[in-house]
Amino acid sequence: MDELSITTVGAVFAKVSIITLSRIAFPFVIVKIDVAEKTSIADYFIVASGRSSTQLKSLAEFCEEQAEKSGATIVRKEGIADARWIVIDFGDVILHLFNDETRLFYHLERLWGEGEKIEED
Repeated sequence: MDELSITTVGAVFAKVSIITLSRIAFPFVIVKIDVAEKTSIADYFIVASGRSSTQLKSLAEFCEEQAEKSGATIVRKEGIADARWIVIDFGDVILHLFNDETRLFYHLERLWGEGEKIEED
């Protein structure tokens, strides 16, 4: 599915957020993976990691605030208390926030590797 054909609020939020995060949140390694052709649960996964639970909780809070501002709906969220793997589901976009160790263990980029990785300008 072409990125420009995505019209949901969640996908618009995801595009804005990944650009914003890549500029202000330099400790986070951010990848956006197109999974629309691989699964029906989402069109995109955004995968980011941080070094501490405090960073991850702050990033999750930032994303929730941005979602509210953009009118996006949070369908479900998990893992905020533990902050090793935080998942925030925006419907068509699912945000995965990992600590470094957990990201290496689950390696979603490898699991969904045949999905197109989208580089931001």
